Amino acid sequence: MKVVGFTIVRNAIKLDYPVMESLASLLPLCDEVIVSVGKSDDDTLNLIKSIPTDKIKVIESVWDDSLRKGGVLLAIETNKALDAVPADADWLVYLQADEVLHERDIASIKEAMQKWKDDKNVEGLLFNYRHFYGSYDYVGDSHQWYRNDIRVIRNDKHIRSYKDAQGFRRFGKPPTNEELLNGGEKLKVKPSGAAVYHYGWVKHPEFQQNKQKSYHKMWHEDAWLDKNVGQATEFDYTTIQSLVKFTGQHPAIMHPRIKMKNWEFIYDENKKKLTLKERFFKFTLSAFGWRPGEYKNYKLV
Repeated sequence: MKVVGFTIVRNAIKLDYPVMESLASLLPLCDEVIVSVGKSDDDTLNLIKSIPTDKIKVIESVWDDSLRKGGVLLAIETNKALDAVPADADWLVYLQADEVLHERDIASIKEAMQKWKDDKNVEGLLFNYRHFYGSYDYVGDSHQWYRNDIRVIRNDKHIRSYKDAQGFRRFGKPPTNEELLNGGEKLKVKPSGAAVYHYGWVKHPEFQQNKQKSYHKMWHEDAWLDKNVGQATEFDYTTIQSLVKFTGQHPAIMHPRIKMKNWEFIYDENKKKLTLKERFFKFTLSAFGWRPGEYKNYKLV
């Protein structure tokens, strides 16, 4: 069984992405990892090339920043990395530059890949998510955070990155940019038994504000950015609806970063800003294990 990882990254240093930790967590699972590095305003390319392994294959790309609808630019760039994977791979593992796998989950992921390798009805594997927010001590628990997503897919050229590269879909023919946002068929998946640790909302407020400015340019025009992101120099973490204290263990590869960068973030769980709708969602999830209207870009089989 051959396993190949793939990811994209741009301006990792400038925007403080934990891409080195992300790739380090991916390497034990993979025989090879494709990293598509977008032309950056910092030294991201040399950072990736400095990783001491022969498993990583770097490709270079220039992002089309004129594409500002639905985050489709991220799907387009992810598909460039996807197109560079070797034809003899059985499974492909995708991580975003702010996502990390836990070392304790590697064995269960391999076991699931081996179990379903020859079952063509299974097109991918589903992962649970831990969304950290504000600091490494809290995770989001409101309906705004997706609970699951696909991070392992079968090596099939009809499977493409979808929308803003959050997930994947199957297309009968090469999709247009518009079809990447609205078309395709949901993949049939099995649970992986593993989790993704998502650190995209854990940065110093200055880095987080810079990320917001860069990130939203892939969705909105400048007038929207001026109104909704503004000229603030630091991101305001206090607007969050609901968080809970994280009581688990972070991946070991993250420990040095956490020790160095876990700034003070004060959150009072007794003062959650829950709407009536959010309280209802919490009740249904607690009582019945589901959220009404929850977005699921997959089909469990």
